[in-house]
Order: sequence, then C-alpha cells, then structure tokens
Amino acid sequence: MRLVIARCSVDYAGRLTAHLPSAPRLILVKADGSVSIHADDRAYKPLNWMSPPCTLKEGDDSVWTVVNKGGEKLIITMEEVLHDSSHELGVDPGLIKDGVEAHLQELLADRIETLGKGYTLIRREYPTAIGPVDILCRDADGVTVAVEIKRRGEIDGVEQLTRYLELLNRDPHLAPVKGIFAAQEIKPQARVLATDRGIGCAILDYNAMRGIEDDKLRLF
Repeated sequence: MRLVIARCSVDYAGRLTAHLPSAPRLILVKADGSVSIHADDRAYKPLNWMSPPCTLKEGDDSVWTVVNKGGEKLIITMEEVLHDSSHELGVDPGLIKDGVEAHLQELLADRIETLGKGYTLIRREYPTAIGPVDILCRDADGVTVAVEIKRRGEIDGVEQLTRYLELLNRDPHLAPVKGIFAAQEIKPQARVLATDRGIGCAILDYNAMRGIEDDKLRLF
C-alpha cells in the first residue's frame, strides 16, 4: 500500500463529473490497483475513488491520471507532496464475522432454495485472491451467483461484492456471475448502488430463518 499526503485538487470524469478543490488530502494506492482520496473526516468513506481494475499514470507535470476499464478518469493534480511512503501488508487473513453473520451464512447455505426455487449451493467461503465469497451458488438456470452477507448492508458491502464479481467474471468456468447482497437491513444508498450495478438485494429475517416453520426471504 502506498500512502501519499498532498495538497491537491481532484477531478472525476465519467458518467458524471465531480470536482474537489485544492486541499490537503490522503491518497491511498492499494495493491489491488484501487485509488481512493480521503479527508480528515467522514470516517472510512473516501471523497472519491476508483475501483480496480484500473491503471495509474504519474505525469511529469505532477498530475496523476487513474483510468478504469470503462474509460472513466480520476485526475489528481498535485500542488505539494507532504508525505509519500509504501508499505507491504502481505496477505490479509480476512474478516472474522460475528456470530450473527456467521450463523446467517450457515442458515442460508443449508436452505439455499430460500433465494429462489432451483438454487443449488456450490460452497460457502468460496476462496478468491482478494478474500472468500460468503456463498457461491447457482440459480435455476445454472447461472453462478455470488452472495455477500452482512448484518447491516451499507455501501462498503456493495463495493466488496462488486470487487468479487469483477474477479469471478474473469473465470470462464464460472462466468457469467451475478450478485446478491443479503442483509438484515439494507441502507437506501446501498440499495441504490446495488441496483445501479445489477446486483440483487435480499432482506434476511434472522429469527424467521432460525425457525423451522418459516424459511422465506424477501427478495427485491
């Protein structure tokens, strides 16, 4: 991971346009190719970002240009670099889910047809180079489906599933792969982002799923 603190301005050019005026900011360049711009607030959420796969070109004029596969650009104009360092973090062991998320995953895997008639389980914790997919299954038409499970569904969960889908769809043995974002509660912003990316949403009723008499999910 590369950490750069710099006074800079940022312009995004894609389906929409956005401009961040000059200010000191933190720029993260991760090993997966992603680039994100952070301020000293907003918790973990970046001001702007480019998800992988993308390429970063550092120009001689102190302008960084990040381009993704869709041709969208993130242009970072450096005015003053205050810090620039790189660190090797190694392979991350992955997130250890809490009891509720782990149990939701177990319940859903055991009763995978609650996602839809004809669904079949491939496996839980399907391994990828960027971490395990909670559940990998197939729908009634034989299409591969990746399921990401959260207690509370927020934008970062949709981003995580998007990265999995981008990677899984490169595998000719699995592609095409579609996604389902499943949670006990899904925030409106996360639902909008998921819908925009063609990802389905499922609300999980933890108590109902634990009861033998009720094995229904509400799919949206």
